[in-house]
This record gives sequence, C-alpha cells and structure tokens, in this order.
Amino acid sequence: MPIRIVLSQTSHPGNIGAAARAMKTMGFADLALVSPRHFPDPDAVAMAAGAADVLQAARVVGSLEAAIADCTLAVGFSARGRDLSHAPAALRSLVPEILGAAASAPVALVFGNETSGLSNEELLRCQRLAHIPANPAYSSLNLAAAVQVACYELAASAGTHALPASGGAEAATREDVEGLVAHLESAVQESSYLDPGHAGRFMERMRRLFARAGLERAEVRALRGMLAAFEKKMRR
Repeated sequence: MPIRIVLSQTSHPGNIGAAARAMKTMGFADLALVSPRHFPDPDAVAMAAGAADVLQAARVVGSLEAAIADCTLAVGFSARGRDLSHAPAALRSLVPEILGAAASAPVALVFGNETSGLSNEELLRCQRLAHIPANPAYSSLNLAAAVQVACYELAASAGTHALPASGGAEAATREDVEGLVAHLESAVQESSYLDPGHAGRFMERMRRLFARAGLERAEVRALRGMLAAFEKKMRR
C-alpha cells in the first residue's frame, strides 16, 4: 500500500536506520527524510540490519512540504498535547481513514525530531494529528518504536501478513478421528474402566475433547500407538 514514512529533522542516524528496519518488518519501503542532521551514515546502515535497501531508496528533501506534496493525507504524530485547531486522535481510530485514503493515493505518516517532535507549524501541514496511547507518566516513545507501532497497526488492520505456517503439520481427517474414538472406546471397555451398560456420556465428552483439540494426523497416530501399548499390557 502507498504509505510513506516521513522523518523530519532526525538528529541521530541510528534512529533512521532503526526506523527503516521497523518499516521493512511490516512490509513498508517508502521513506522520506526531511533535513536529517547526518545521512547517509554508517550508524544508519548498522541499525537498519537487513533493511539497508530501504535506506538506499530513501528520498532526502529540504522541507516537509516537499516530502508530502503528492500525498492526499498526511498524519502527524505527537506524544504531547498541542494547542491546535485539530484535536489529536488515537492512532487506531485513524487507521480506517488512512487505509481508505491509501487505496487511491500516497499517505504520509510524519514523525518529528527525537527531542522536540514535530513543530506546531509542521503539524498544521498535516490533516490529522495521531497519538499513540501510552503510560501518561512516561508517554514518549523512541522514534523507531513509534514507527513500528504505526506500521504494525496498519499492516494488522489490512491483513497484510499471515501467521507463520505450523510447520506443515497435516490435520486429522474425520476418518482418522473416528478411528481414534473407536479404538479408545474398545480400550476403555477392555480395561474395565468403562462399563458398556453404564457408559453415560463418556464417549460423547471424548468426541468433544478431540473436536476442540483440532488434532493432527501425527497426534492421532501417537494416541492410537499409546492405546495399542496399553492393550498389549492388558492381554499378557
């Protein structure tokens, strides 16, 4: 999605690299830097880890206006209360609007200097003012952490990334589970744990248990192997 991360007047190049890494983990690559104090810089590359490509593609501009000129929506981030005409909103509440706007044109998420944040003048160039709710006694996030949270919220809401694969485990079929149920019923009756004439709802409860467990075929085989070993012991 066309989401641009804009870092304005960043002091430490390591924070630029860490922000690039945060972006890449969530699938974002459009980075614009407004008058960074030091860039390019080895510290930025070191902190970017595997996201050096995001740094290499970053655009360095001299003003916020240049960084957001082609965007239809700019969202400024601030941890401090501001005396501005547009009130701050929790980031999560703005996500639907951001994603909606990004469906047709670039959207900028704008972050200020590590020490002073965005100036009021810069915030007035943004249509929305976002706040990341945090501990009121210590609400100032590290720059890269704020970028990470913002990118995560957008990626998660958009469903951009799937959960990791379970390792290729094959789910048990209904036939597998029915075979396990029949094997269990036979074993508990043979062991005299279950009286066929007074079985009650035991097997019904076992079926519900297996249904909730979402068994894999390997797990069914393991359980049936265990039952077979018990049966072997009983028959000696």
